[in-house]
Amino acid sequence: MQQTDALLDRFLAGLAPASPLAVWAHGSLAAGDYVEGRSDLDLIAVLPQPPGPGAVWRVAVLHNRLRAAPLAGGLHCTYLSPDTADDTGRCHLTWAHERLLRRPATPVTRAELHTSGRVLRGAPPADVLPPVRDGELAAFVLRDQRDYWRPYVDRADLWTRDVWVDLGMLTHARATVTLREGRLISKREALDVLPGLGAPEEVVEDIRARRYGRPVTADAAWPPRRAALVRRYLGPAIDALAAGS
Repeated sequence: MQQTDALLDRFLAGLAPASPLAVWAHGSLAAGDYVEGRSDLDLIAVLPQPPGPGAVWRVAVLHNRLRAAPLAGGLHCTYLSPDTADDTGRCHLTWAHERLLRRPATPVTRAELHTSGRVLRGAPPADVLPPVRDGELAAFVLRDQRDYWRPYVDRADLWTRDVWVDLGMLTHARATVTLREGRLISKREALDVLPGLGAPEEVVEDIRARRYGRPVTADAAWPPRRAALVRRYLGPAIDALAAGS
C-alpha cells in the first residue's frame, strides 16, 4: 500500500488550499477489497461551495500534476458541496479516466459512503449526505442493469476486453444481491455469489485470477470464447432479474 498511501498524501496536500470540508473514499478502498495496482481509487471531496471556473481550473491543475505518479491513472474524484449534496440528479465536477467531466454521485456511491465510507479528511458522510431513500437504491441498480448493461450485452465487440467482462459480471452479481437482500456487497464477495447465480465457472475463475491472483496466460482462442460465455449468460440473467423485480 506504499504507493497508494503516497498518492493519497500528495492528492490531499494538493487539495488543501481549496479547504475541503471532507474527503472520503468509497468502492474497493473503503470496502476492504482494494488491490494495489489493480483497483481504482474512488474518492469524494466536499468543497465549501460549488466550484466556479477558477476552482475547476485548480482541480484540473492538481490532477494533471499527479499524472506521472504511480497509480494516478486510477484515481477518480467527484467534487460535491453542501449546497448540492442532496441533489441526487445533479452532475458534479469529476476527475475520472484522466480527464474532467461531470457525473452524478449515484445512489450506490451514496449508500457505500454511508455503510463503509472511509474518512480521509474532515466530516463523516452522515454529516453531509442525506441517507439513500427507501427504494431509491433498488430502483437505481435495476435501471442500471436493464437500461445500461442489457443493451451492451448485444455488442459482441466489447466482451473480449477484460474490463467489460469484470465489470459486467461483478455488477450483475452485486445488483442481484441488492435487489434480493437490500444490501451492498464488495466485488470480492460478488465473485463468490456468481457461481450460485449460474455464471460460467471458467469465467468466474478467470476474473478471480486476474483480480486477486496471478493472471494466467491464455491462448488466443480464450477471449472470444469467454465473450460468448459471458453474453450467453448475462443477457438472460439480466432479463430474468428485471422481470422478477
